[in-house]
Amino acid sequence: MRVSFDLSPKDLRYFRNRLRHARDRGGDPDEAAVLRRAAQLIKRARRAEPPEFVLERIEKLDRLTLMLVDEEWNLEGRDRERILNALAYFAEPEDLIPDRVPGVGFLDDAIMVELVVQELRHEIESYEDFCALRRNADDRKGAPKRDARRLALQARARRRLQRDRARLKARRGGAKRGLL
Repeated sequence: MRVSFDLSPKDLRYFRNRLRHARDRGGDPDEAAVLRRAAQLIKRARRAEPPEFVLERIEKLDRLTLMLVDEEWNLEGRDRERILNALAYFAEPEDLIPDRVPGVGFLDDAIMVELVVQELRHEIESYEDFCALRRNADDRKGAPKRDARRLALQARARRRLQRDRARLKARRGGAKRGLL
């Protein structure tokens, strides 16, 4: 069975605002604390055995945390901040629907994961390309090439994000709105 629903522009603004300010509300904007709390959420969600569609989305958070802790990927600056801001929302146990509510406690997290994955799709795609390159690379001569490729992939993600924002801005008549 497939269940779907549409979010209105007002709904999207509400969710985006919650994400944008999650790190401020979390009380501890420290990167290590955000990563630790996000990892705890993932573990809690797995133990709670939520519906499969929720668990599938929660698992996507693992990819975001890997992007941040992967020393070879070396994500920096605004790209790193965007992912940390997204993870900060998931690190809040008392978010829109408290995680402790049986059956539906992670539903809001699943919705937010979908929004975050859409917003960070270019970064995620570039990271996945990098991981594939790394798996297939010859380690003896691969590191310098991987570093150059990493930089190119990160630049590609930023170009695609800028292109998407320009298109959105043009469609909205100049109003720029972004998730993170």
